[in-house]
Amino acid sequence: QVQLVESGGGLVQPGGSLRLSCAVASETIFSIGTMNWYRQAPGKQRELVATILSGGSVRYVDSVKGRFAISRDTAKNTVYLQLNSLKPDDTAVYYCNAVYAWTNYWGQGTQVTVSS
Repeated sequence: QVQLVESGGGLVQPGGSLRLSCAVASETIFSIGTMNWYRQAPGKQRELVATILSGGSVRYVDSVKGRFAISRDTAKNTVYLQLNSLKPDDTAVYYCNAVYAWTNYWGQGTQVTVSS
């Protein structure tokens, strides 16, 4: 079992920043390998936002390139998503995701609301 706990969401004005954290328990992020951040806006499907591969390479959906940054701290067993230059369209519940031993694991999600 892999446990994922997100934090760091909140209400922010357009142009603002937030840093989301995903604390991983029961396995090390080194063992898990690839970690992802997804988001789901009201009435929309969940979409993959950012990925960090086991070797450290990162990938982003086009809509967040240049604004979001995924990173990890193996000492803290935590994955981060830095959100900059936020737009109202970024409003969603953000979920941390890991696939380990052929099982898909999700956190409970953290709400990000971008509004003036």
